[in-house]
Amino acid sequence: MTLDANALIARAKVIIVSADAEKARKALDRVLEKDATDALAAFLAEHPKARELLFGVFGSSLYLTDLAARNPARLAQALGADPQARIDALIAEAKAVETDDEADLMRRLRLVKQEAALVIALADLSKAWDMLQATEALTRIADATLSAAIRFTLRQAQHAGKLELADQRDPERGSGWIFLGMGKGGAYELNYSSDIDLIVFFDRARARVVDRLEDVDLFVKLTKRIVKIMSDRTADGYVFRTDLRLRPDPGATPIAIPLEAALSYYESMGQNWERAAYIKARPVAGDIYAGEEFLKELAPFVWRKYFDFAAIADVHSIKRQIHAHKGHGKIAVLGHNIKLGRGGIREIEFFTQTQQLITGGRDKRLRGRATLPMLDQLVESGWVEPKARDDLAEAYLFLRDVEHRIQMVADEQKHTLPDTREGVENIARMMGFGGYDDFAEALLRRLDIVQGHYARLFESAPELSSTGGNLVFTGDDDDPGTIETLAGMGYKDPKMVTATIRGWHFGRYAATRSTVARERLTELTPALLEALAATDNADQAFLAFDKLIQKLPAGVQLFSLLVSQPRLLGLLAAITGAAPKLSATISKRPHVLDALMEPAFFQTVPSAEDLRARLATQFAEARSYEDMLDRARIFGQEQKFLVGVRVLTGTVSVAEAGVAYTRLAETLIAALFEEVSREFERIHGRIEGGAAAVVAMGKLGGREMTAASDLDLMLLYDADPMAESAGGERSLSTANYYSRLTQRLITALSAPTAEGLLYETDFRLRPSGNKGPIASSLKSFELYQADEAWTWEHMALTRARVIAAPAEFKGRVAAAIRTAMMLPRSPEKLKTDILAMRRLIEKEKGSANPWEVKQVAGGLIDIEFLAQYLMLLHGGAHPEIYSTTTPDALERLRGAGLLDSGAAEALLNAYRLYQGLMQLLRLAIDGAFNPREAPRGLAELLLRVGDSPDLSHLEALLTETEKRTREVFVAVVGPVKGAELSGGRELSERPPPA
Repeated sequence: MTLDANALIARAKVIIVSADAEKARKALDRVLEKDATDALAAFLAEHPKARELLFGVFGSSLYLTDLAARNPARLAQALGADPQARIDALIAEAKAVETDDEADLMRRLRLVKQEAALVIALADLSKAWDMLQATEALTRIADATLSAAIRFTLRQAQHAGKLELADQRDPERGSGWIFLGMGKGGAYELNYSSDIDLIVFFDRARARVVDRLEDVDLFVKLTKRIVKIMSDRTADGYVFRTDLRLRPDPGATPIAIPLEAALSYYESMGQNWERAAYIKARPVAGDIYAGEEFLKELAPFVWRKYFDFAAIADVHSIKRQIHAHKGHGKIAVLGHNIKLGRGGIREIEFFTQTQQLITGGRDKRLRGRATLPMLDQLVESGWVEPKARDDLAEAYLFLRDVEHRIQMVADEQKHTLPDTREGVENIARMMGFGGYDDFAEALLRRLDIVQGHYARLFESAPELSSTGGNLVFTGDDDDPGTIETLAGMGYKDPKMVTATIRGWHFGRYAATRSTVARERLTELTPALLEALAATDNADQAFLAFDKLIQKLPAGVQLFSLLVSQPRLLGLLAAITGAAPKLSATISKRPHVLDALMEPAFFQTVPSAEDLRARLATQFAEARSYEDMLDRARIFGQEQKFLVGVRVLTGTVSVAEAGVAYTRLAETLIAALFEEVSREFERIHGRIEGGAAAVVAMGKLGGREMTAASDLDLMLLYDADPMAESAGGERSLSTANYYSRLTQRLITALSAPTAEGLLYETDFRLRPSGNKGPIASSLKSFELYQADEAWTWEHMALTRARVIAAPAEFKGRVAAAIRTAMMLPRSPEKLKTDILAMRRLIEKEKGSANPWEVKQVAGGLIDIEFLAQYLMLLHGGAHPEIYSTTTPDALERLRGAGLLDSGAAEALLNAYRLYQGLMQLLRLAIDGAFNPREAPRGLAELLLRVGDSPDLSHLEALLTETEKRTREVFVAVVGPVKGAELSGGRELSERPPPA
């Protein structure tokens, strides 16, 4: 057989030398055994060079051996033909397929692919073709076979009465069914075992669908049929694996998308990595004209006229996501990923595409699809030095050859060199090298060169992450390197993390629907993941952050703030790690974060005047009474949250937290009482000469509130009992007037509105408790305290303060409270009653858990009862000892010589420890504290309060402190065990509210 100059074997420049001659011989023999016509044997006998070529090829690739054995005569024909002519003939054969049988179509297309794969591999391995000729041939075969599948499917749809064809001879033309080839397929750069990445659209204005209401369903079904025809494995193999995941938001959109929906997505939510993907986009089949028009319309999205700072920052962040950054990771030979690894193909492509993205909006010459021509254009346009272009182009061709040979071994879509020396030796020989060492030297030299140019391109990129691994969240497929990185950072469910982040970037939340928001979030993601991973439970912290942004109406401000202020990012992570309760507050009420954005937040703590002024501003803007109540809740929730954040960050000590929470509550109560009174007077008028006072009791009165405290209140008034209100729509009697006013106040403080709850309120400390009127006149209060009040009610009065009242009436109420506390009383009865009350509380709510610092024996209640006992016992003779705040009362008692100095010091130390722990626990969690399940961040804060090295040491300190406190209590007041109430009355008749 005489060969012309263009025959494949005549043009062969490289003869592969197999590392295993015996394996190669057996492989060639197996192919020859299948040669029923002896055509191959005759060809090899006539052309020894062909035998040498096949000997090396079959010894290196089981896949090519199997492919040749299917039809040895076809192999002989391929060796003796011009490879370009043979590929052209196969393309023509695919285009000429006419059949109504899907199975027949699938078989014929697979036979075309088989022969094309054989011809291209032999031309590539022998270097009868260069790499670019091979990639172009693969792409043209992919286009032709896809087009044949589309023509068949369209005709079948017409026969089924589902649509009409604009052109019976050319079903694709005018069909409105658009197939965009993405990535390497769009740029005529398909690799040997490449998938074809497609995005499928349909144009409702061009598609002649019979039932317009079912057009999405129809094109989805037709697209699924295309995937089946192209990708299903049969006895003849497959044509091309098809990947549709580059479409807009693939987790939430159909595989065939209406054109107008696609345009809307890209205009409103398109991401910079999608811009990069569209650089190579090309209409490859279907309605080519419609596809080209779509790309023209999409050009402003891909090619920004002005590529702003945010977009450039996002490009930098994409670069960080694939983690090819100065000095991180290693360049290797064994197991190295030729595509994604250091110095690999992706870095060359990204080097080119990044500069295309930034400058292509102004320079249309940089809008080409193919990598190497665009490197040339970057040189011509002055963006790249010729030396860099030459280095990268040579390395690109070399690495693409390596990639092809990796895939030719077993027809696998892989890019990783074998992890054994023997495996790499095989690839080396397929490249024409003598062995491993020569190949390794050549490979490493090129990888180093590529990484050097790539790193210099991004020298100005801000360093946000030191994760040491991939962080890729593009498309809809998990990157194995990213899964490994996240697991190494401490995430137990990395797939959950990647799926969630992809949802952010596809704009599934309101906060991530704007382009700028997603750009900021992309830039933030590495640092965010690191900060959350530093908490005790990375997955829990991540989910808490996800809940937060789910509820944000917009995300640009927060994401930008977190990018610019890493400390705030760390703070958010600390909140999720130390205070799950605060984290839940952020999730439910994301607006509380607004205040963290104030520059002075970490430097100042608002005074009472500041709080009053800010709340007054809020109320002044209210459109109605109901809006005012909502604004009060927003203000209260925000400020309570901010106190908590200040406690966590140390801006406010735990000792100061009680005062801060109390100051906030007083501000809200006073302001709301004023607004409630004004609204109440509008309806019911005023009672001439009447006055009312809100009295704080319990922790509010003692300035010792926590994040979880409710409000113990009492309302006292003074007015003519026989009077009626006047000046409103409906008059009320005095008692009814103030009772209704009190109910209005309770509602203003406690009723849940659209903005949530402000405070729970408790009025059970009023005279006669729940049996008495909700509001008491001052006179009845005075009489009750003198004649009927129980000892515990006088104890409660030691913490009573007037927090809202006219000045003159406030003084009268304060005097009445002081008079009640100074009433003469039996020391024995006082002691007996207090011990009986402590016994009852201990019996009903006591705890042996040392962490229950309020109820445990020797806990806060013991300290409070002791201080109240001594104030009531000695207050008549020493009025200066009265204080509503427990530690201040203890100091005064010590100063007056009424409490031993050592005992006072022990109680004060215990109080500070208990109050500090309780502040943190109420801030961070609901329910009982379990040290074995404590978040690490919370544990660290507790240890700081207790000045302890670990929780077991702190628990031992608590136990010892509680023991000492109980000893002091017993020494001063008496033993609790067996105590009974004096006077024959049972405390159970009216126990104090706990």
